[in-house]
This record gives sequence, structure tokens and C-alpha cells, in this order.
Amino acid sequence: MKFGKSICVLNVGGTRYAFTREVIRDFPLRRVSRLHACATEKEVLELCDDYDRDRNEFFFDRHAQAFVFIMLYVRSGKLRFVPGVCELSFYTEMLYWGLESAHLDSCCQKRLDDRMSEIGLDSMSEGDLRVSGDESQSPGESVQRIALTGRARWLEKMRKAFEEPNSSLAAQLLASVSVIFVIVSMIMLCASTLPDWDTAKRNTVEEHRIVEAVCIGWFTAECIVRFLVARDKWDFLRRPLNIIDVIAITPYYVTMAMARAGMPMAGLGVAGVILRVLRMMRVFWLMKLARHFLGLQTLGLTLTRCYREMVMLMVFVCVAMAIYSALAQLLEHGLDLGTQNHDYASIPAAAWWVIISMTTVGYGDVYPVTVGGRVLGGMCVVSGIVLLALPITFIYHSFVQCYHELKLRSARYARSLSAEILR
Repeated sequence: MKFGKSICVLNVGGTRYAFTREVIRDFPLRRVSRLHACATEKEVLELCDDYDRDRNEFFFDRHAQAFVFIMLYVRSGKLRFVPGVCELSFYTEMLYWGLESAHLDSCCQKRLDDRMSEIGLDSMSEGDLRVSGDESQSPGESVQRIALTGRARWLEKMRKAFEEPNSSLAAQLLASVSVIFVIVSMIMLCASTLPDWDTAKRNTVEEHRIVEAVCIGWFTAECIVRFLVARDKWDFLRRPLNIIDVIAITPYYVTMAMARAGMPMAGLGVAGVILRVLRMMRVFWLMKLARHFLGLQTLGLTLTRCYREMVMLMVFVCVAMAIYSALAQLLEHGLDLGTQNHDYASIPAAAWWVIISMTTVGYGDVYPVTVGGRVLGGMCVVSGIVLLALPITFIYHSFVQCYHELKLRSARYARSLSAEILR
């Protein structure tokens, strides 16, 4: 910006906001940050509705209350709908200022998806809904804006490529390669437990080392890149899947370091057992597939949202198990009537019978022999069916809701990807 004062005033629907030039340059809203790259008043008027040179004030004839909530997003990073304002109207304001539906909180994203599907806009991409004022950007302004925020935009593209597999064609290619490496790693892990594996490994030791090294190298590089491009490094380190990645990768490098130092795994005792346990943690790499498959995403989102119902279900089961296991131990062993069933010698032993009976599994390894025990077993099975059915209804409805929400989101990503391919 080569004109005006050092303090810039944004007048949005009559509400004034004062910022310095440096703040305007790095402003999270694309339309506002583009003001810094303007060299003439003509370029400014392509971004705002009016400009007062004397007060260096930029006028935007937009919804003032909606901009208040957008400013809350700028400050706190959380974007929600304005109460009492139509979701589509607020969405139009978001697009005007350079935000997308992905910036909304998950609850508001669902409201927007439902609203768009109601009126038939779910088949349109965000580019189709974007206001014309955002498309009036000249080539010169585009080059200036890209040069100004090139590094930040590149980091954001890299982050989306690794964190959001459906965001672009490159992200889908990376996701496909990652899935292949996960499958190969799982096959190697399963094969390593076969009885003939040691013999086969001795015959083709070099090939096994190469395959394992390539898989670990890919996962290591992926983990490092995702950490470097993450918005919040501390939040990245706290995510359970990222912790599993580090735990699963570390044993390979520890084993290689000890092999170079001449320390065999067999002579490590407890440390060797711990390394083998950590190495088996690779099986949790299958959780990476949740990023690529809608069913696993739906399951994870359902469990996250229904944790209260899951806790309630566990409480029901635990209370019933405590009652029935105590009664079963008393009837089968505690009364000492000459027909003691040693499978029910203690309450914890009887608890195993209760849990497999309540879930109607019934392995048959433990069963009552007294009349009272069999009557109690029938009551245990019937009450188990009832107790398990009560919270399942809530969990089922949440599952359907989550599936519908993720399906709409996936369709939106697919439309964006199609538009990218056509461009």
C-alpha cells in the first residue's frame, strides 16, 4: 500500500475497525490482506465499496453483525453462525471475505450441509457460490498476492495434502501410496509371526531388510513432513495417532542402533521384550486408513460423539456383572451343598461367565450345574439383551447422522477435486 496513513480503518456496515498496515498485510481474511498490495485507489475500489483518502477509511457495505463473528474467528480461531441469521447468508459473507466452509466448526458445517441439501445447492462447489467481487481480481494483483503469501499458501497446501486426502489430486496420490505402505507393513508384520518365517528370513534376509527399511522410511518422512507443516506443533504431538506413529517407528531405529553396537536382541532381557511389544504397535497403523475410508471415519466420529452413551452402557454392564457374579458364586460354590462348581470358586471367575452370558456369546467353557444357577443364568441372558439394547438406539441414530454428514463433506471434496482437474 503506497498511499494513505499508517493506520487503516475498515468500516463494515457502519462499524469501524482500526489496524496498522502491518496487521492488514498479514490479515487472515483474504479480501482485507489484498488491500496491502493495492497501489492505486482504483485497485482499492475493486475490493471495497468506497474509500476516504483523508481518513484512510475503507467502506464495505456488508452485514456488520456477521463480520463481528468473523472477527471472533480471526482472534480465537473458532467460526460459528450468527444466531438468528440464515446459514446461507452468513456463508455468503464468509465467501466474500475469503473464508470457506472448512473454517466452520463441525456443528455449523453440518447445519450448512443440511441447509444446502434442503434447497438443492449441495451439488454446487464453493467456487460457484463465491461472489463476483472476489473474482474481479486482475492478473497483476494475483501475482502480488501470491508473492506476498506464497510461503504460507505453500505450507497450507502441503498440510492439506497430508492431512486431508480428498482435498486435491496430489493428496489422493499421497494417500494411495500411504495405504499401499500400510498394507505392505501389515503383511510383513503378520508374516513375521508364522512358524516358517525365521527360515524364510534367513534365506532372503536382504530382501526383508530392504522392504522393512523402505516402509519405515516412508512413515518416518511422512511423520516429519506432517509435523513441519502443522499449524500447531504442540497439538500435533498430542494427537493419539501421531503418538502411535512415533512409538511404532522408534523400535526399528533402536534395533538398528543396537545391532550396529553389537548388542543382540536376545540378550536385552526386559528391554528386548519392551521393544518387541512396541514393534507390535505397528498394527495400529491400520488406523491411518480412517483418513481414507468413510466407514472408519463414521465409526470414529460416532464413538467420539456418543462417549456418554458408551459410558452409560459400560456402567449398566458393570453393575449387572457385579450383581450376577456374586449371586452365581454363592449358588454354584458358596452354599457348600455338596455340588460345588469349581468354575465359580470366586466372584472374579464368575464374572467371566456373566459377561459372556450377557453378551449372548456363551463359549460353553463355564456353565452352571445347579437349578438355582441355571435360573440365574436365564435371567442374566435376558437382562443382558435388554441392557445392551437401551443405549444402542441412541448410538445407531448418531451413526446415521455422522454418516450423512461425512458423506456430504466427501461429496463437497469430490466436487472441488473435479473442478481442480478440469482447470
